[in-house]
Amino acid sequence: MSQPLKAAFIFIAPGGDPALHRSWVLTDGVELLAIAVSNYGQAEKLAKELVEKEGIAAIELCGGFGAQGTARVAAAVEVPVGVVRFDSHPGLGNASGDTLFS
Repeated sequence: MSQPLKAAFIFIAPGGDPALHRSWVLTDGVELLAIAVSNYGQAEKLAKELVEKEGIAAIELCGGFGAQGTARVAAAVEVPVGVVRFDSHPGLGNASGDTLFS
């Protein structure tokens, strides 16, 4: 059996603290680390650390990341970055992260 994909799901939430708000889900095929951040800058820094120190090979971003936030994280790392898409995210007062965090 091959090694499982080591991936991260980064979600953005007010008060999100990546040191506190994180959890692993381990399956035979995927080891997924879910982590909260509170802004785009924090997400960029975290993404770099996850790739360099945790061996993360793919990152998925929550729908709170707008096009600008997604582009910033994707530019920060050299692994595939995907995104769940909401134009107005219900967890962010029906706004895009681009409106709140850019």
